[in-house]
Amino acid sequence: MHRPSSGTAPTGVTRAGAGLRISVVGCGYLGAVHAVCLASLGHEVVGIDVDAERIGLLARGTAPFHEPGFDEVLREATGSGRVGWTTDIAAAATCSVHFLCVGTPQLDASGGADLRFVHQAFDSLRPHLSPGDLVVGKSTVPVGTAGELAERLSREACGAGLAWNPEFLREGCAVQDTVRPDRLVYGVCEGDERSARILDVVYADLLAAGVPRIVSNLETAELVKVASNAFLATKISFINAMATLCDATGADVVALSDAMARDPRIGSGSLAAGLGFGGSCLGKDIRALYHRAEELGVADSLGLLRDVDRINQGCRELAAELARQACGGDLDGRRVAVLGAAFKPGSDDVRDSPALAVAQMLHAEGAVVTVTDPKALDNARKQCPQLVYADDAEAAALDADVLLLLTDWPEYSLLDPTVLARTVRRKTVVDTRHSLDAPAWRAAGWNYVAPGRPHA
Repeated sequence: MHRPSSGTAPTGVTRAGAGLRISVVGCGYLGAVHAVCLASLGHEVVGIDVDAERIGLLARGTAPFHEPGFDEVLREATGSGRVGWTTDIAAAATCSVHFLCVGTPQLDASGGADLRFVHQAFDSLRPHLSPGDLVVGKSTVPVGTAGELAERLSREACGAGLAWNPEFLREGCAVQDTVRPDRLVYGVCEGDERSARILDVVYADLLAAGVPRIVSNLETAELVKVASNAFLATKISFINAMATLCDATGADVVALSDAMARDPRIGSGSLAAGLGFGGSCLGKDIRALYHRAEELGVADSLGLLRDVDRINQGCRELAAELARQACGGDLDGRRVAVLGAAFKPGSDDVRDSPALAVAQMLHAEGAVVTVTDPKALDNARKQCPQLVYADDAEAAALDADVLLLLTDWPEYSLLDPTVLARTVRRKTVVDTRHSLDAPAWRAAGWNYVAPGRPHA
């Protein structure tokens, strides 16, 4: 693995003190975290976004989303003056390295990635590039996108280069994943050693700490993120498919998963059965990858991804069915308490949240659904105003006919089943995340139900 021998930047790269002058275009979840973490590595950074409200919050040192550890790094970086925030793309002209961190949401019609924001950001940045500058893509894009952008820079002869440096952030661990990632991937054009050297300067502290560095062509770097997400999604859907088989045979999916995970070739990561995956990445990425395979004429080779997506959606339908069964087959007028709204613990993100998807299914069948969550209530209210919301589990469970645990926040595993038993109408709990102590809940008189586990 190559490490830079010093902090000296390649000729033509603008420096600021001990670091570089860097712009980050797009200050949503990815861009905001990346900007403040680059500042913490000693660079001078300007974060640029078209959303004035978001920029205003960041400039005041206020996080526009919940992410553990981000508030502290944001306040430190903003207070030190190493990071600034603006809606003016012209601020990028003072920088020599430019990260594109805009979103690539799913297209409704096809399942492919919507590249509008990537092209808009690139178009707005282009007039402010100087010879020797480096544009670095971090957005998750269909393979071939980076090559098109690189070809455009070459055709326009502006003297700037392009590299692709995919992100591997996990919500709830984003700061740590940025400052101590498990790998750095540089996608560069053939023969372009200079771009790799610039990125070595950007990440000098990380390389010195031993973070592995992989240099590839642009196409490989584009595929790394979506291929990794597709593989993780496949593991999750596989164990949930096994949960269905466990239900049919009386086997226990938790014990099965534990036994499988002892095989070092398999491991325990993403092998927990339950409600499946959600959020803004995995589902979107596997659909975009399959869509791109269709465009390239190789869809048959990736047909597995359609099954992965189908199994994942089926987990939500199964959770709704377990709630329906707990209410005697009819949800109309029943009171359902839902623990969790965020798509995962440690986040306030409700994009493609399995928890909210299930809550909406139950509401559509006439249930009175009350949702609680430690961090995501405000976002949930905006997305699903038709649901009822409560500040804590006891308030949500009041007179409930069934209690559903849908997001595995640690505090829910610590709930006292004896206390909750005094608030509900019927003592039935559906633990879709296998987070609760089943013997303790049964001992407190609850009918404990979980997908893939014996119910008695």
